[in-house]
Amino acid sequence: MEEENPEPKEATEYTKKKNTDFRKTLPMDDGTDASNVARGFIATRKNPIIEKQEPNAWQPISWDLSKSDFVKGQAPETVNPSLWRQAGLNAQHGLYEICEDFYQVRGFDTSNVTFIRGETGWVVIDPLTTAETAAAAYELVTEHLGFREISAVIYTHSHLDHYGGILGIIERSRIEKENIPIVAPEGFLHEAVAENVIAAPVMGRRATYQFGMLLPWNEKGHVDQGLGKGIPTGSSALVPPTIEITETGQELTLDGVKIEFQLTPESEAPAEMHFFFPEYEVLCMAENCSGTMHNVLTLRGALVRDSLQWSRYIDEAIDRWGDSSQIVFASHGWPHWGQEAVKGYLTRQRDLYRWLHDQAMRLANLGYTPNEIAAEVDLPPGLWDDYMCHGYYGTVSHNVRAVYQRYIGFYDGHPSSLDPFTPVDAGKKYVDFMGGIDALLEKARAAFESGDYRWVAEVLRHAVFADPQNNQVRLLQADAFEQLAYQAESGPWRDIYLTGAQELRNGSINIPVLQRPRLEVAKGMTLGQIFDFLAVKVDGPSAIKLGPVLINWSFTDTGETALLELSNGTLHSKIGSFSKSADVIVSSSRDVIEELIATEYSLSQAIGDERVKISGDSEKILNLWETFTDFPLFWPIIEP
Repeated sequence: MEEENPEPKEATEYTKKKNTDFRKTLPMDDGTDASNVARGFIATRKNPIIEKQEPNAWQPISWDLSKSDFVKGQAPETVNPSLWRQAGLNAQHGLYEICEDFYQVRGFDTSNVTFIRGETGWVVIDPLTTAETAAAAYELVTEHLGFREISAVIYTHSHLDHYGGILGIIERSRIEKENIPIVAPEGFLHEAVAENVIAAPVMGRRATYQFGMLLPWNEKGHVDQGLGKGIPTGSSALVPPTIEITETGQELTLDGVKIEFQLTPESEAPAEMHFFFPEYEVLCMAENCSGTMHNVLTLRGALVRDSLQWSRYIDEAIDRWGDSSQIVFASHGWPHWGQEAVKGYLTRQRDLYRWLHDQAMRLANLGYTPNEIAAEVDLPPGLWDDYMCHGYYGTVSHNVRAVYQRYIGFYDGHPSSLDPFTPVDAGKKYVDFMGGIDALLEKARAAFESGDYRWVAEVLRHAVFADPQNNQVRLLQADAFEQLAYQAESGPWRDIYLTGAQELRNGSINIPVLQRPRLEVAKGMTLGQIFDFLAVKVDGPSAIKLGPVLINWSFTDTGETALLELSNGTLHSKIGSFSKSADVIVSSSRDVIEELIATEYSLSQAIGDERVKISGDSEKILNLWETFTDFPLFWPIIEP
């Protein structure tokens, strides 16, 4: 595809007016947020570059603290003024004191890591996404507060940016040797794997759009994630918890620090919890409250969250600790001080998720479809006047559609939605109905000139899928996406639009990278989770030809066994079972199966290296292995 002016454009007069008009609707900024962000600042890292443990040409560093230095002064014409304000607050980074014994490192990752001084060491909450960023945070703490070993770790919930960096602050061998407490909510391990392994390939690609991972950081590119600055790269691990919180009201004392817990499953994450420090009157709200409206359904893809329960959990936290909390902090954003401020913040966050839920379902019960609901619902004045209820990460538009999806599903009720055409087939038919590509393009250009960028983006979707090599179509849709990005208050919406524009102009990303679980993640998976992941990789039509197969697999180092059954192209596993009529008997150590799913190491290599022993019909398991699908990191989104 020939290149024709692929560079980002300036804001059009329509976009300038849109942003100017939007600025007039914003609530007064009394400086409280900026003051809270700066409060307790101690220091930040001198070298802004956090190196990767294993650098490569594509991703040479893990994190660069200086990448947001451009976010200063008044919003440029190419950025929504409200998002620019949020970007400036999120751009602050360093070590902060929350109160006596409580410290937080912010801005070193998309999430925050909190260090609590215990009797002998640090109790750490949420050790970030990668070992590199976590290690840098720990180094900063040590530099300014003195060295203390990690005495306990708490995972607030099952998302990678809250546990993946643990090996940057503590060695796995020390955790095992000294029985270091790793505390997490009930169901953490299952949910961490379910979201970050089974669906990781599709989520990973969509995440490159949601987080603008391939965009430059500047006034025409990535500005802010809304929830934080962006996503680091590097080494992540899954270290299983040693202590599960199984009920609300459960109490623990970790290194002398007393903690009361509240379980909040099916809220912002499937496994999540709040907790309170009674001796300090400090409340941690995990990620159920932050400095923005969150996602009821994250745009990278995940299970739809229960916004009704989410609201109820915040209400329960208010009832339990609202009158006794002098400080509240969370896994993203900044703390709030003073009982009145804490309670007001919690109340508005509670009301926010209840509003989204109730208004979406009120309209659904009146027969409104998802897109109609999104067009009808806005924030009420009391929530709009609080910047922390604004849609910097989630938006009212996609959140109310997510509420509908949770209750009603993908089908909008119209018969024509039952059996839709594929995007390519639909695109060709739409283009034909509109009089051909030239006529469609002429009308789309007129719509663009009138500022109707949403319609241009929608109608040219059909044209791109009908004729992906048509450069005029691609560039016009890219221009429309770009203007929509410049208007977006939501960081992810901006990044998605801009990434779409980038790939339309320059072609879809085609880097030969495969998506596999990291080896450190595989070590944290149960055998059942490993074989469930392998089952997803089975190419069913190819596997059907193999007929039924029974495989006994025993693990010499752990004593575990698994019975695998291939039936009608589907792979089933029963952990702890054994069949006397198995076609194949396999024996190996546990680390072999971890390497088989996490690296390029193959089953035939493992057999040749005598790390796997097979008796029976070895061809049956080798043929099964040949049906496993490799998942690429990159595949087309804006084109066929």
